[in-house]
Amino acid sequence: MSVAVPLDPALASARWRVLAAGVCALILTVGLARFAYTPMLPIMRAQAGLSDLAGGWLATFNYVGYISGALLAATLSRLQDKFRLYRLGLALAVLTTLGMGLTDNLYLWTALRLLAGISSTAGLLIASGLVLNWLIRHGCRAELGLHFTGIGLGIVVSGLAVAAMASLDWAGQWLGLGVLGLVFMLPAWWWMPAPAGAGATATAPAAGPSRRWMGFFVAAYFCAGFGYVISATFIIAIVGKLPLLANLGGWVWVLVGLMATPSCFVWDRLAARLGQIPALLLAYGLQTVSIALPAASEGALLNLLSAALYGGTFVGIVSLTLSIIGRHFPANPAKAMARMTLSYGVAQIVAPALAGYIATVTGSYRGALWLAAAVMLAGMAALAALREKPAHRP
Repeated sequence: MSVAVPLDPALASARWRVLAAGVCALILTVGLARFAYTPMLPIMRAQAGLSDLAGGWLATFNYVGYISGALLAATLSRLQDKFRLYRLGLALAVLTTLGMGLTDNLYLWTALRLLAGISSTAGLLIASGLVLNWLIRHGCRAELGLHFTGIGLGIVVSGLAVAAMASLDWAGQWLGLGVLGLVFMLPAWWWMPAPAGAGATATAPAAGPSRRWMGFFVAAYFCAGFGYVISATFIIAIVGKLPLLANLGGWVWVLVGLMATPSCFVWDRLAARLGQIPALLLAYGLQTVSIALPAASEGALLNLLSAALYGGTFVGIVSLTLSIIGRHFPANPAKAMARMTLSYGVAQIVAPALAGYIATVTGSYRGALWLAAAVMLAGMAALAALREKPAHRP
């Protein structure tokens, strides 16, 4: 029976700083620069004249920026270059959030959402890879559950901030969110150490999974991205149209964040007990239910259950997927994660604009929700085709 050896106090302290930097990076680049758009969307529709169609297109350009950042990260092999891109992303997150409150021009909003999407790569992909690389190099457990709590916390922070600034107009709220972003930028900037030996890798890269395994896994992650982004973009707009929840959209978003924050730990434990792919299948199934519930019913309780299930699954799907890929490419996990995320990002480009068109034509998001649920079922089929342990290239 093996006994866990406690970390040296100095190493333990450094580990907590690195993890805190990653969490703060996610709160800033994902929670504020990216996800604050969700509670701000109905406010901008009411006060700034933003239409459903324009709202969908702004979300689409946000995800165009995200996939552009992922493409850039995928081309970079040197960890030092990724570290520079990480810090650039932190600065972009603050500036683009502030910028949303400084103009009412749709084209400038589009450009800002594009740049905000690029900045989100810094927290979700590059910070994840830098944290995982640091943990591996220092002999710590290569788990990203604690790191990914930053996504849920970011949702909570953005939702509470918007609710706290309800007395301000839409522009003032964006400016307030940008100032709040500075609070998280400082630890994310200073506590993330520059990678040692960034110009070269200490070990030869291991053979990656087989092409067949990767094909199914990439396809499944595309489906997850499609299902996730519909709810991420429009959940508050959907519940805001329900009589009993009309004034509680921002608080529903906080509920999503509260459910998301501890979910990574839950999914890590389930993966250890069930296996990684079965745990992902369960997460996909529950997220499919979360998407279908508001399409099937306008009941307040079922829509609250939908938000809770959504919050409790989408971060777990991201965490499990990127952890699986990162462990198979330990020499440069950020690059492997970026390549994997391209499929997730493509789905996020297509889905919001499509949902916006469907909502414009039908006057409801119901058709988009049913489509997203069907795509999630296709993703479950792709996961079911995988074996628990991927075959590796010879």
